[in-house]
Amino acid sequence: MTARAASTVLVGRQQELAALRDALGRARAGEPTTVLVGGEAGVGKTRLLEEFGRSATEGGARLLVGQCLELGEAGLPFAPFAAALRAVLRRDGPGVFDGYEAEFARLLPELARGPAGIAAPAVALVPDAPRGYLFDLVAELFERLAAGQPLVLVIEDLHWADRSTRDLIAFLVRAARTARLLLVCTYRTDELHRGHPLRPFLAELDRARGVERVELGRLDRDGTGAILTDLLGAEPLARAVDDIHQRTQGNPFFIEELAAAGDPMGCATLPETLRDLLLARVDRLPDAAQRVLRMAAAGGTRFAHQLLAEVAGLPEPELEDALRAAVAAQLVVADPEGDYEFRHALVREAVHDELLPGEHARLHARWAAAIEAQPHLVAAGRAPAETAHHWYAAHDHPRALVTARTAARAAADRYAYAEQSRLLERVLELWELVPDAAERLDMDHLAVLEETIAAATTAGDYQRALTLTRAALADVDVGAEPLRAARLLDRRGRMLAMLGKSDGAAELREAYRLASGGPDGPERVRLLADVAAQLFRLDPEQVGTLAAEAAEAVEALGDDLELLPTRITLLCRTEASPERRLAGLRLAEERARAAGSAPALVGALVHLSDVLFELGRYAESADAAAAGAAEARRVGVSRSTGAYLLSNQAEALIALGRWDEADAACAEAARIDLPGVSGLHWLQLRAGLRLARAHPAAEELVDRALAFLARPYLWPNHRLPLRELRIEAALAADDPAGAVRAAHAALADERLPQLPREGWPVLSAVARTAARSGDAELAGAVSAHAAALPARHPAERAHAAQVAALLAASGEELPAWRTAVVAWRADGQPYPLARALLSLAEAAAAVGERDEVAAAVAEAAALADGLGAAPLAEQAATLARRVGLRGARRGRPGADLLTLREREVLRLVAEGQSNSRIAERLFISPKTASVHVSRIIAKLDVSNRVEAAALAHRLGLLGEPTAPR
Repeated sequence: MTARAASTVLVGRQQELAALRDALGRARAGEPTTVLVGGEAGVGKTRLLEEFGRSATEGGARLLVGQCLELGEAGLPFAPFAAALRAVLRRDGPGVFDGYEAEFARLLPELARGPAGIAAPAVALVPDAPRGYLFDLVAELFERLAAGQPLVLVIEDLHWADRSTRDLIAFLVRAARTARLLLVCTYRTDELHRGHPLRPFLAELDRARGVERVELGRLDRDGTGAILTDLLGAEPLARAVDDIHQRTQGNPFFIEELAAAGDPMGCATLPETLRDLLLARVDRLPDAAQRVLRMAAAGGTRFAHQLLAEVAGLPEPELEDALRAAVAAQLVVADPEGDYEFRHALVREAVHDELLPGEHARLHARWAAAIEAQPHLVAAGRAPAETAHHWYAAHDHPRALVTARTAARAAADRYAYAEQSRLLERVLELWELVPDAAERLDMDHLAVLEETIAAATTAGDYQRALTLTRAALADVDVGAEPLRAARLLDRRGRMLAMLGKSDGAAELREAYRLASGGPDGPERVRLLADVAAQLFRLDPEQVGTLAAEAAEAVEALGDDLELLPTRITLLCRTEASPERRLAGLRLAEERARAAGSAPALVGALVHLSDVLFELGRYAESADAAAAGAAEARRVGVSRSTGAYLLSNQAEALIALGRWDEADAACAEAARIDLPGVSGLHWLQLRAGLRLARAHPAAEELVDRALAFLARPYLWPNHRLPLRELRIEAALAADDPAGAVRAAHAALADERLPQLPREGWPVLSAVARTAARSGDAELAGAVSAHAAALPARHPAERAHAAQVAALLAASGEELPAWRTAVVAWRADGQPYPLARALLSLAEAAAAVGERDEVAAAVAEAAALADGLGAAPLAEQAATLARRVGLRGARRGRPGADLLTLREREVLRLVAEGQSNSRIAERLFISPKTASVHVSRIIAKLDVSNRVEAAALAHRLGLLGEPTAPR
């Protein structure tokens, strides 16, 4: 993937941009205004001012820009003003200086020179003119320039400004106070060491009236993702965004540099240009300070003074002097608690990468020993992981093995399952390097594999868990430990299905066979029940008996809390009645809360939100999903047990018409980077949402979602919504042939007749396709499917009524659409209600029920506007124009009801008459007939005569003209 060198979008600076625009507004009103824009190097000050400058000039302001030079106090005086005035000279000529060219020649020497080959001007240079006089002249010049249009003067990199430049700025701010002048100065906050001359200068300006400070902070994780998306031309993986954001800490320049180095997931090594830039300040430190900085880099981005002192072994004054130099150079910052932190994580990374091999091992060993001796000096709960990291980096394999295992247990206690998985992977890596590993850990290699598989699964790393199951199955003795082998096969079968690689049925059936012959006990019952529940999902008819037997066995064990998640799964897989599922889940939720069982509670809330949605209780569904998502975050299972909670919440919010909240929930799910097919639900929902809103990124998201159909296996409840999405995308793209192909593929899905919840939306989309394309065969097929599919709950009944209306015979459309509208009102979803209302309006228009048309169109338009469903709102406005409703808010002005003459022409067009025949019939010229036809096509918002005739038939525009009702 190739990245551009710099981002073209302004991300995360809306508040700062608004502050600058407000300041320009005050200056435009005559109030002298100054804005000081601060931020570290690379944070985006110049990019912000470029965007502001563009909008300011578009708004009629004049923009002048001057740059301070990196020459310090001995540099060129007034350098930024000279650059700004040079631009004035080029545009306005010498006359703009109003006869004071000699005085201004102190800033612009070229004013004292004539053109090539011509003698110097008659005016004499005034080298000794008082500075105050010169400052007055500059202020007067700016005042003259601002009189014609507001003037924006930008001075960049004020931290490099010389004394003269600072004095002139102070004069303009405190004394001249030029009206209609906005002065904007930028500076780097990370350059302002304690003795920097800009510090007192900024403090002085802060006391002046009309001065405002704007501080640019680093971007958040979403801002990093937005820049990467722009640079790479596609939305990167969430893991890539997390990695880049962690390393760059949201600095836009660093983000661009890492992205330009290659694939974000592969740029583990810093680009040389960035490394040199980061180390430039380090190289300017005294040698002693550089040595201490290298020691600190081995300790991490944040380190305690006392720990560093232990590692460094230096006298306290020497250590403090070295740290003082690093702090003064803005490489390290100190906090009130006595700890230190590298200002940029990438600086630490660059310094650490410079360590020699022996130095690297020695320093990390010192850090490990120091933390073991004083664990309270690192963040609470972090000592085990820190110690394990340092012993590993020190290449002390036995200590690294033992401490990694200890740290993994500590991570699990903190619900940090991803960290636990990584640490256990390290144990596996070190196993072969430590001959007595089993004795040191008091566990065999298979036990480590099983623990790693469990941690990876809980963390949502299904691909790694799947890989490890193969290694574990090779280790296990199936004859001696059938339950152990069965549990591994059960996990493998689930992972295969979750990753869309296969249905996992072969592995699950073998697991059931092995477990059936295993020793009796709760473990065997739980295993049989888990496998049966998963098999039931694949083939409910064949596995129904097994699932029932498993449920009876679980019940026979009584109130075993460990079996609660299994009970929940069996209940949801085998109980056909949503009402009984709901009652059982309510009890399970209560038990889980009372017992403090987080996994069971999260599982109960996943299924509870799902059942409530199926019953049409959307607000309760959203609340249950939100509560579950919060609990899943608390206990670290958002990528596994709680994977569907955010998408369930989004689904309910979409049904409630709270689309912005739904989009935010989908965005959060995207950040979590859900694994395998668990990442499909939110993607499919967001793709549909963006399609309904005509979002610019809709096509990309739809393509990403539909790509899941190419996987070897997909659960039917995931597959059918994608069938619907494919049809809707084709219809939205005005691709009737593609919609018909997608519709036939959807009807051919063997599981459609068994899943009313997912099947009815598919049938609605197919029926809409049949109606739009006039495909009688397709209409007959969808009608047959609809007759066999039960409609049990409000949404299903509304879809059934909608399908009936879409397929209604001529003359029966209006009552059918009235029924569909009533059904959607009962269900409560605003978007399908608005679509049904538009269809009702068309049917009412066809029979001349103009009052009903007006009411339906108005309600549909209001619903569409509230949702931000632009295409639907446009359809409502178009229909309003076509039927001549007054006050249509969208569309071309004046496109109202057709005139009487145009109605006459339209009737003849519908009969297939040519322009010449129309002219003969109406006793007008062919040219006039052609003009009428063109106007009709424009007013009806169609492409040609055929479409105009078809629309006229559908909306009842061909009858005798009557007065509006």
